Amino acid sequence: MCGIAGFIDFSRQTSAERMKEILIQMTDAIRHRGPDDGNSWVDASAGVGLGFRRLAIIDLTPTGRQPMTSFDRRYVIVFNGEIYNFRSLRQELESTGCTFRGTSDTEVILAAVCRWGVENTIPRLNGMFVFALWDKLERCLWLCRDRIGIKPLYYGWQGNTFLFGSELKALRSHPAFQAEIDRNALACLLRHNYIPAPYSIYQGIAKMMPGTWLKIRLLAPQTAETVIYWSARETAEKGIAEPFTGSDQEAVEALDSLLRESVRLRMVADVPLGAFLSGGVDSSTVVALMQQQSTQPVRTFTIGFHESDYDEAPYARRVAQHLGTEHTELYVTPAEAQAVIPRLPSLYDEPFSDSSQIPTFLVSQLARQQVTVSLSGDGGDELFAGYNRYTHGQNIWKSVSWMPYRSRQFISRFLCSIRPGIWNGLLKAGGGLIPPEARHPQFADKIHRIGEIIAMNSAEDIYLDLVSHWKKPSDLVQGSSEYPTALTDPSRWANLPDLTRRMMYLDLISYLPDDILVKVDRASMGVSLEARVPLLDDHRVVEFAWRLPLQMKIRNGKSKWLLRKVLYQYVPPQLIERPKKGFAIPLDSWLRGSLREWAESLLNETRLRNEGYFNPQPIRQKWLEHQSGRHNWQFYLWDILMFQAWLDELSIKRR
Repeated sequence: MCGIAGFIDFSRQTSAERMKEILIQMTDAIRHRGPDDGNSWVDASAGVGLGFRRLAIIDLTPTGRQPMTSFDRRYVIVFNGEIYNFRSLRQELESTGCTFRGTSDTEVILAAVCRWGVENTIPRLNGMFVFALWDKLERCLWLCRDRIGIKPLYYGWQGNTFLFGSELKALRSHPAFQAEIDRNALACLLRHNYIPAPYSIYQGIAKMMPGTWLKIRLLAPQTAETVIYWSARETAEKGIAEPFTGSDQEAVEALDSLLRESVRLRMVADVPLGAFLSGGVDSSTVVALMQQQSTQPVRTFTIGFHESDYDEAPYARRVAQHLGTEHTELYVTPAEAQAVIPRLPSLYDEPFSDSSQIPTFLVSQLARQQVTVSLSGDGGDELFAGYNRYTHGQNIWKSVSWMPYRSRQFISRFLCSIRPGIWNGLLKAGGGLIPPEARHPQFADKIHRIGEIIAMNSAEDIYLDLVSHWKKPSDLVQGSSEYPTALTDPSRWANLPDLTRRMMYLDLISYLPDDILVKVDRASMGVSLEARVPLLDDHRVVEFAWRLPLQMKIRNGKSKWLLRKVLYQYVPPQLIERPKKGFAIPLDSWLRGSLREWAESLLNETRLRNEGYFNPQPIRQKWLEHQSGRHNWQFYLWDILMFQAWLDELSIKRR
């Protein structure tokens, strides 16, 4: 796992020495992604520079260093990620006469490109990756990103210079960088709590879309070619057209075999390895399969909170004890968690406001004290229908769609008009009459969300509402017009038979790569830890999951049915079965307490007006309502606060 950066200076007026100086600046900005080594390669006559920072995982010797040149001297590569089937690819290449200097997967990619060509090599790669490959013969640069979008890559033009890098801070370190904040992208942030690809916070700078490669030729830069080599849409539609037709037991055996192989491949490392463990279905499945294939206790890590409503550490502890892992847990105080907040703007590099970024960073920091690689269970919810919205959204729509629209509007206004304090009082008064799954710390806000859903015009509108924070962000961001995204552009939708699977598909191409995987990548790489996601970065698992009938994912009201069946071969159900919590923090109370002064300074009406990005009135209204306890606007406010904190960080760096 590493960090890459580079550029093509189409003026070709910069000396080799100056190009190397610039590459050092760019790669030093992402040193946390690769603290073990750094290097660069330039061709001043072509204006091409490639930079690299290394976190050594496979082949710790100098033969694994990058930038790496192919044995025939035609190609130069910088590569971030892991190719888990590199050993089988190497054997295949050796059978055709290829020889190798070292044992890295990078060298295997280069040998494969030399033997099969770039376009034929990419579909053979099993893993998470981005790479930049310079072809000296054709004088063109290839950029490529993995199928799901696990590893990040930004790129764009600044004048006559084409820039790319693992993080925006690398691009900002180039002297040609002059990009302005993109207000349309900021509007997207307020809706989703992330900026969806291909957009970034800067005008003219894009995120490479998952499953694509880009080819830019030195002699014809304006005719860059972009190709989709793996399509989530085609995968989903093919899965529906060619469904798995075996029995329940055959499905359990098939999924168990796939996951076992995926986990086994991701346990290959020349450095210490462990896993995140929350005690939920996804992480417990990964850890169980790791322990089944390990001769030593697997190192597992979890963090706990002293606030019982947010504490999952006891569940993780019980799973770890059952499996016999070497378990480490850390209970975090509010002060320790809040100490992470000043680091967030630099860590996430562009405004990002999923508040679970804080515990994700803390558990990464904990794991890094003992290991360099940690496996994660991310992806289980999106592939096996784990989110409550997959069932609740469709059930609510079925329950209310028969009613006249005006009646639904009346019910919606009623549910949303009752203050959270009243709902919470009813919840306490109900005592044992209210089922345990309804006793949730955000119960009142869930009722308000249901009220909003009831008023929707269509099933498609339900999903957009469920995943939206600010409902009309363009009214809030001055001079903005919200970009079309995967959620609002019907041309990007898959042809799927029901709302639940349409939701799952949209999460696969939006929320998963742009929120969940961004959160994990920045948090883990911020402490120089490689996070591996065996449920996602083996595309065979993703493709198999889409072939499964919906009743193998949701059965008798239980989500992730098939994944649970695999897990319960290793862990008793009673250690897992409980209401879903998510990786949350008590942000609502923090904003009324210890974070109040910090937040007030960022949300000051005069400041907001002078900066000129936001209409202050609706922000101030939500802030005051939150302080009074009338509503819990924690997520809405966190969107604004994370942009404001990022803006502060940016202004400091520009001084």
